[in-house]
Amino acid sequence: MFGKFSQDLAIDLGTANILAYVKGRDIVLDEPSVVAISEVGGRRRILAVGQEAKRMVGRTHGNIRAIRPLRDGVIADFEVAEELIRYVIRKVHRRRAFVTPRAVISVPSGATQAERRAIREAAESAGARKVYLIDEPMAAAIGAGRPVSEPVGCMVIDIGGGTTEVAVIALGGVLLSRSSRVAGDAMDESIKGYLRRTHNLFIGDQMAERIKLEIGSAWPPEDGDGLTMEVRGRGVVSGLPVAITITEHDIAAALAEQVASIVDVVRMTLESVLPEIGADIIDHGVVLTGGGALLRNLDQVLQNNTGLPVVIAEEPLTSVVRGAGRALEELQNYGSMLEE
Repeated sequence: MFGKFSQDLAIDLGTANILAYVKGRDIVLDEPSVVAISEVGGRRRILAVGQEAKRMVGRTHGNIRAIRPLRDGVIADFEVAEELIRYVIRKVHRRRAFVTPRAVISVPSGATQAERRAIREAAESAGARKVYLIDEPMAAAIGAGRPVSEPVGCMVIDIGGGTTEVAVIALGGVLLSRSSRVAGDAMDESIKGYLRRTHNLFIGDQMAERIKLEIGSAWPPEDGDGLTMEVRGRGVVSGLPVAITITEHDIAAALAEQVASIVDVVRMTLESVLPEIGADIIDHGVVLTGGGALLRNLDQVLQNNTGLPVVIAEEPLTSVVRGAGRALEELQNYGSMLEE
């Protein structure tokens, strides 16, 4: 049991962002999953982590690189991921190096045993004395207030930076899950490719993300162009800095293939559920979580294509870490859902 004044923490180790929750203190950290490193003579040196490192993306030079150590929700660079987790632990505990907390960390439901082991070992090397893993869809469902322990089927769609996780949950277990690499990062890439092809404009990752957040939509606006936004980048032909105006209609077109892929994953999952579970989902609806849940009109597109009620979680960006945090606080209720 976690103590009353425990410094144990829950971590949402996302491809785009890393969040941490501490019992009694709520969410205490939410920063980009980015690490800036210097490589000289074959040796690495950490220069910055989190928000400070993200500001360096696209602006580094020479031997400095700003990288994401996680890809598709799992560790792509073990050494840098370990440094990222160590940064979280020390920042949460005000840089007290002797603190060795227990940690509940979310992982994609499709992560292999080798990938799960890598996450656990990175956290232990970073200072955690005990590591529990929880599947992201389960954590998202708990954080969204779904009745995961009851004999009732519920469905959650968690769209993060690297993966879209679709899962059907009942009696404290994942009955069925599917994972797709079409998620927030893929949407950003589609926006970049669309502007390059149709407007002869090169833009960076941060601009693509900003466009998605400000005028992104899962379907074209009924009034034609919809919202507009000025975008700055580099001209493909001239090679010079350029500013153009793009529309919500443009971005809906850019994201059409990605949205269709997410709809396909959801439909394939629904086609595999047992009739009794299907009836439960009709009664209780589908909950949408993760940063992708904020894409304008995505809930309506999913509802139109499945015939099921789709609701956006109250706090979609933090559903996973809040669910992992609740599991941390209530081990007597959720301990069976954690992997030691």
